[in-house]
Amino acid sequence: MSGFVKMPPGALDRAGYLSRYGGVYEHNPWIAEAVWDAGAVPDTVAALADAMAERVEAAETKAQLALLRAHPDLAGKLAVRGELTSESTSEQAGAGLDCCSPKEFEEFQRLNDIYNARFGFPFILAVKGYDRAGILDAFRRRVGNGRKAEFREALDQVHRIARLRLQALAEEAP
Repeated sequence: MSGFVKMPPGALDRAGYLSRYGGVYEHNPWIAEAVWDAGAVPDTVAALADAMAERVEAAETKAQLALLRAHPDLAGKLAVRGELTSESTSEQAGAGLDCCSPKEFEEFQRLNDIYNARFGFPFILAVKGYDRAGILDAFRRRVGNGRKAEFREALDQVHRIARLRLQALAEEAP
């Protein structure tokens, strides 16, 4: 992945850095704060993504679970009400989740309910490169996983989402 050509994260002051990178992990600015507080902030997408992921991996299970629970359901009620973050809205629209047929929407709702009841957190998938059918296939397949495997998969997906968001920030003007 490329670096932050226009404005390296370490060139910002703390407030500017947190304003720009605090939302990379959905509703969990503590991750960006922990990277800043650790000292030198990496100036490449890959290095910053790795530093943020390391903070998540070092966190207690309770904090990791809170991170997972901060993510919205795919094609869920928050999307219908227009209450997603701008990043989630864009990501879900990019995969066509804003154009679900009534049958698809009903299946998403059913799977969201089953998944949340089984695992205690929402189904998380970095949807870039997927269409609705592919997302539903992944959903159907993963709902049968064991909790430990699915917790790990959800964290991996959250890290992938963060990398994609950092890449998008690197490509736009500060």
